[in-house]
Order: sequence, then structure tokens, then C-alpha cells
Amino acid sequence: MSGGRKSEFEGFTAEERAAMKEHAAERKKAARRGSAAQKAAEAERDVLAKIAEMEGDDRVMAERVHAVVTGSAPQLAPRLWYGMPAYALDGKVVCFFQSAAKFKARYATLGFNDAARLDEGSMWPTAFALTEVTPEVEEQIAALVKQAVG
Repeated sequence: MSGGRKSEFEGFTAEERAAMKEHAAERKKAARRGSAAQKAAEAERDVLAKIAEMEGDDRVMAERVHAVVTGSAPQLAPRLWYGMPAYALDGKVVCFFQSAAKFKARYATLGFNDAARLDEGSMWPTAFALTEVTPEVEEQIAALVKQAVG
């Protein structure tokens, strides 16, 4: 520790540990799958099953986000990523939906990883809080996803 400061890190939360375990299980399951078409179909089923497990507003928003993302950018492959619905291009996660319940947050999140082409100047947003998915929000999501895949 430099400067005599005490570290405040006390380990991962239970939710973070659970997400890491989900990610390890996802990778093992993906490695066991057969053909590319079979992998894609099973990965999408996994995403839809994860969305179906969600409750209330999280499920409604995840369903709408899934429909908008897959409709706006069919080249993105749905898959689970740390137990969250995610959408990948050439194996790299471009965007994901994180339910509010996942980490006990007050809002759901639509996030973008560095594979997303959202660059604007020296600073740009990579995550967006979602409290509901209205037609206007759907338009914004569609525009962001289209830009992200370039």
C-alpha cells in the first residue's frame, strides 16, 4: 500500500461471486456444444430462459431489449454473459442487459463493451439506466445498437 492508505477492498459481494460462477458455467456449457448452428440456437434458448426467470419490470424490459437488439442488429448473437442476456459479434460481447435485481440496483442497465463502436470524441457513455422501455426508448436502443455494430 503506497502512501500509508488502507485498502477498502473486502472481497466480492455474494452477487458478484454468483455472477462469476454463472460465467464459468456458461463457458463450460458453450464448450460442450456441437455445431455452430446448434451453439447459436442453444445460446438463444439460454438467453430466453434467463429472461423468463426475471420478475416484473426486469422481465418486461429484458424482453423488449431482446426484441429491439435482435431486430436492429440480426448479426449479433444472443448469449449469456455473467448470467445476463448479452449480444455478441464475432464472439465478443457488444452489449448486455443487466436486470435491477441482479445486483440489487434501483434500475436495470443496458451496457456496451469496448467492442461497441460508440466512440464520440474523448468520452462517451457505455451504460444506460433503464426504468422502463417505451417506444421512444426502443428507438434510442435501436440507434445505439446499430451504431455499436457499425
